Amino acid sequence: MPSRRVLIVGFEGIQPIDVVGPHEVFHGATRAVQAQGSTEGYDVTLVSRPGGPVRTESGLQLGTQPLPEVSGRLDTLILPGGSGSRQAAGDRQLISWIRQAARRSRRVATVCSGTFLAAEAGLIDHKRVTTHWARAAELQEAYPAVQVDPDPIYLRDGKVWSSAGITAGIDLALALVEEDLGVKVAQTVARWLVMFLHRPGGQTQFASPVWVPRAERPTVRAVQTLIESTPDGDHRLPVLAAAAAMSVRHFARVFTAEVGETPARFVQRVRLETARYELESTDDTLDRIATRSGFGTAETLRRAFQRHLGVSPDAYRHRFATAPNERSTA
Repeated sequence: MPSRRVLIVGFEGIQPIDVVGPHEVFHGATRAVQAQGSTEGYDVTLVSRPGGPVRTESGLQLGTQPLPEVSGRLDTLILPGGSGSRQAAGDRQLISWIRQAARRSRRVATVCSGTFLAAEAGLIDHKRVTTHWARAAELQEAYPAVQVDPDPIYLRDGKVWSSAGITAGIDLALALVEEDLGVKVAQTVARWLVMFLHRPGGQTQFASPVWVPRAERPTVRAVQTLIESTPDGDHRLPVLAAAAAMSVRHFARVFTAEVGETPARFVQRVRLETARYELESTDDTLDRIATRSGFGTAETLRRAFQRHLGVSPDAYRHRFATAPNERSTA
């Protein structure tokens, strides 16, 4: 089978890892299969309009070929992200070319804010996609027809593959190689790159705490402060409603309208953020952290982390702890 033709679209202000990461994965996969005597692999080209060097957002220059004539079949079209992606999305000629190239591609893959290029070209309307967690709300607001899921490292909807920010492009490329050439080849490349073939958990474990709107009513704001200052307190709905001097039904309706989420979800998120901070900054046992953050027991804490972050507290601490001499278990 001949090499699969892959085009990566470049532009000024591109994120270099969005390009170099997938390129290295495809190159490694080609070396792996050709070492076994196969003619399979990938023919990868970085292209831009009008060609020549493009400066990445960190100042590195990458050489590109001019956008080729859209003819014949293309295996994979990759749209990287970067700080220049919004300006690139306003380039009518580039977007027109992307739209035509996508029609001839077996699949289209976006990395990070490359989803803005795909959205502008109309490639992801009514499709479920992911992007960098810090760009998800912006993408959803700018393109309401797109179904944005900010948590997955990567996902697939039909012929469209999308991935989270920056290094997630490597995870995505490994998934494409696994689909094309099998798990053994993908695993070999992942080992060369010192990567997980399938990274545990989603983006939520990497995301910074989300700023929550403060309620307009002083009584509801006071409840928010109460929850945040005492995550281990009794924050059942009737107790919170009494603190706000409202009926349970009225309080739940007002809180949700002014804060943007239910009281129960607000309490859960505050407790999760408290536990995350404790795991990152202390070496206390899980039992102590579970008590202080309002989860009560280490087992309840473990279930909450698996449900909301996709990883265990132990794995989260191992990955993000800044405190010396971490002690992971109760």
